[in-house]
Amino acid sequence: MTWLSLQDVIGQHISGVILFHETLYQKADDGTPFVQLLKQRNIIPGIKVDKGIASLFGTNDECTTQGLDDLQARCIQYKKDGCHFAKWRCVLKITKDTPSKLAIMENANVLARYASTCQSARIVPIVEPEVIPDGDHDLARCQQVTEEVLAAVYKALSDHHVYLEGTLLKCNMVTPGQSCPTRATPQEIAAATVTVLSRTVPPAVPGITFLSGGQSEEEASVNLDAINKYPAKKPWALTFSYGRALQASVLRAWEGKADKIAAGQEELLKRAKANTAASQGKYVAGSVSSKAANTSLHAKSRLNY
Repeated sequence: MTWLSLQDVIGQHISGVILFHETLYQKADDGTPFVQLLKQRNIIPGIKVDKGIASLFGTNDECTTQGLDDLQARCIQYKKDGCHFAKWRCVLKITKDTPSKLAIMENANVLARYASTCQSARIVPIVEPEVIPDGDHDLARCQQVTEEVLAAVYKALSDHHVYLEGTLLKCNMVTPGQSCPTRATPQEIAAATVTVLSRTVPPAVPGITFLSGGQSEEEASVNLDAINKYPAKKPWALTFSYGRALQASVLRAWEGKADKIAAGQEELLKRAKANTAASQGKYVAGSVSSKAANTSLHAKSRLNY
């Protein structure tokens, strides 16, 4: 595998990369471990430590997340292998009857146990309770549910004596469901999102990294920019932790071909720069053209990733 030749430039816009277990131990074509390549570019390696979702019996098709049993041993090993933060994702969905109180409390406590375990191994936990965008719910319903979920998560983190200053939150922006006929403006999304965060996330938390949640690359940048521009107290760093919204144009330009690697690199740097600007409230909508900028990246029921 050929590593990006962007060298130090990419490290100015990407501060950390979440690896899978398999990727953590892979190497570039010249034999250099991926972890070492990241560190050379001032990018901090992290690791996904949950083992996917499992049915939460007694609920209406809701779920919890697996992987706590051997988590401490894995975290100790990952720390030795060069990872300094971890990610654990819980999934909650909005329907007429969900998320249930049981699902909210179960997932909040799972996230708290994960965070406490990570900190015992000197790994920074990224806490990710994702309210997925599937459904036809409106903006107000998403705001209500996201607020309830985050309130439960931070109560659980407190109950488990998690050191908040040594955590990050990864959460969804507050948006209407993908099937909702009424769309929201970036300013409406920003207002709803910042309102929820100000009501639930303590200022001790140093940063919030938003997931893209199936938004197009451009939507994810524009909405992040609007959130950072929103005129309210925002005591946390508000930035991005995107997958599809950073990679879609890259994959379209690269096509898995050796002679198109440079084109893929160029697309990555464009989107990374756009989101860096958005994290500072300095992004101009439409100013960055990329191959998949306005393509919807929503994939229904992406529960395990």
